[in-house]
Amino acid sequence: MADNEQVPTLYDWAGGSDAFERLTEAFYAKVKKDDVVGPLFTHMDPGHPRYVAMWLGEVFGGPARYTEERGGYPHMLSQHLGKGITEPQRRRWVNLLMDAADEVGLPDDPEFRAAFAGYIEWGTRLALHNSQPGAKPPTKAPTPRWGWGVAPPYQP
Repeated sequence: MADNEQVPTLYDWAGGSDAFERLTEAFYAKVKKDDVVGPLFTHMDPGHPRYVAMWLGEVFGGPARYTEERGGYPHMLSQHLGKGITEPQRRRWVNLLMDAADEVGLPDDPEFRAAFAGYIEWGTRLALHNSQPGAKPPTKAPTPRWGWGVAPPYQP
């Protein structure tokens, strides 16, 4: 990018709220049919894909809708406590999300996908740890804000 151009957020680069809503709709359609991760979502609220889209949008630099409408990190944490997520379930969740990202046409440039995958790995590993019996994670923390890391978007 030229020095005088502002680096877009990951949210904007991905296509904004519409992109994350398409992503989570496609993703949870896969989750519902999956024998490994599906059981975690048998009683999923019909609004769950939209809520996750709001979370991801906020994390990747979009509006703070999840924090304002759903309660931010404390609420997200409460959704994982005591779930006992297994490593195979975490891994399947990641794989299905990456498949959905391809399916809905999220940007596939290396810089975006590295940043996206970095957050997904970090977040799912945190969710796995926080979901274990007896886990005592911090109950108050800000919603994370994920950026480009070391490789901002490349535009020839």
